[in-house]
Amino acid sequence: DGFYEELGEYMELVKDQLLERFEIQCSKHVYNFPFLLGQGVWTDGDKLKPQDRLRKLLKHGTLTFGFIGLAECLKALIGKHQGESEEAQKLGLEIIKFMRKRADEYSEKYNLNFSVIASPAEGLSGRFVNIDKAIFGKLKGITDREYYTNSFHVPVYYPISVADKIKIEAPYHDLTNGGHITYIELDGDTTENVDAFEKIVRIMKESGIGYGAINHPVDRDPVCGFNGVINDVCPGCGRTEEDGVHFERIRRITGYLVGTVDRFNNGKRAEEHDRVKHTFNAKNAKN
Repeated sequence: DGFYEELGEYMELVKDQLLERFEIQCSKHVYNFPFLLGQGVWTDGDKLKPQDRLRKLLKHGTLTFGFIGLAECLKALIGKHQGESEEAQKLGLEIIKFMRKRADEYSEKYNLNFSVIASPAEGLSGRFVNIDKAIFGKLKGITDREYYTNSFHVPVYYPISVADKIKIEAPYHDLTNGGHITYIELDGDTTENVDAFEKIVRIMKESGIGYGAINHPVDRDPVCGFNGVINDVCPGCGRTEEDGVHFERIRRITGYLVGTVDRFNNGKRAEEHDRVKHTFNAKNAKN
């Protein structure tokens, strides 16, 4: 009860902040944004004159509550995350249902579109855990890494099968009406196994995944130009990184392709390093 009471207090605080920002934005005029509002792409935008304020446009947008670290939250509350226990999965769904219910109540009260988003929090995932680590110390499974887990995801380091990961995360998609993603991490070039790729897509569809992604390594040797999967030795020319020129390793992070891993911040770089590959047999999942 104490947990939900405090969660509700924080949602009330965020709601007030969202409304304050909304009112500030609504006070602006159409003429303040000639490019954005001159393209005819905003709902009701063609009905406004340059001197009109923006409320009639912005009311169609969303005011969103984001969250990260559900897995660590569950570890703190009952000692297991949603990938480890059905009890934790049940509690995790109850927590997000609470958030969604509160957001829906705000929508009815204010006649605005409040929503819940499964946030990756590219920078905040590392910042928040460092703040908590300074307060509570290094707690196993909670603050002992350089990042909090993306939204409702099963922790990236936890060995789990493709089907189980999708099964666990799918119910949260229906609750997070502001946005969500579930990804599967594969080892190797997906073009070499199209059947497996299609099987994963079908499992996602049948499970109710709203937005799914399949990650696989894409490496490049800047010396010979080889593109594909490079482990320690380039299949194209046979050289190693000991020759002085590093291989380019392109990875997806938080739903985006941002280039090579050296462009990630420290928290997301640590997360990428910890990721295990998801297979159709969890026992075979390895770094």
